[in-house]
Amino acid sequence: MSSTSRRTEFGDFLRSRREKLTPDARTLKSGRRRRTPGLRREEVAELAGIGVDWYVRLEQGRTVSPSDATLVALAHALRLGKAEAAHLRALARGSDSRAFVSEHVPPAIERMVSKLALPAYVTGRRWDILAWNRAANDLFGFGRLAQTNRNILVFIFAERNARQLFGSTWQEEARRMIALFRATHDLHADDPAFVDLVERLRSVSQEFSKWWKAHDVRSGASGQKALAHPKRGIQHYEYATFQANDDPALKLAIYTPV
Repeated sequence: MSSTSRRTEFGDFLRSRREKLTPDARTLKSGRRRRTPGLRREEVAELAGIGVDWYVRLEQGRTVSPSDATLVALAHALRLGKAEAAHLRALARGSDSRAFVSEHVPPAIERMVSKLALPAYVTGRRWDILAWNRAANDLFGFGRLAQTNRNILVFIFAERNARQLFGSTWQEEARRMIALFRATHDLHADDPAFVDLVERLRSVSQEFSKWWKAHDVRSGASGQKALAHPKRGIQHYEYATFQANDDPALKLAIYTPV
């Protein structure tokens, strides 16, 4: 990822967190009337103990390199959660600049996945669906997807049966997926493969466009889901994900019936 794109995402993330906060009279000296929601830039600078001009430069994505102490102060001032603070640090430090190339699933992992009785599938860095077993196909129908649609986000936002599968929890799940993916996307924001994916999702889903602008970031590799199987009805699962030692970009997801 280029330094310019990284700074842009860094600044946009700061702005999005600032606009979500409400002023606290106990900690802020400013008492001027407000015309827009959230804190003002000078108020964040005050809370973080840094210069206003310095903070403005950060939020505008100019050429700056915040220190670890500044990042800690900003995280505290913006009341960032653990995942958000980690994302801020990652954007400040940079990432692997190599262009995205679709991953290859090692044969040993493919064989292991195919022999699992539980629904299981493998995704790559861009959340492309690279391998799955019979149980996952029965639950999600990945085998029926066109090759260009084999991506978790495309599945969630562009496939009608995904909305039926998640039922009343679809909106919650879709927003959670965006926030999880955002943590990866921002480190590769100028890569054509990631740009194309986001533009495609924007073109097929107004919900995606709206929720993407919120710039929410989350972490999480396990949890529970209630899925509406077309034949067996509502089924409850616990899911967990694992990284492959062969290639950390590969993640294995396994669903266990509850």
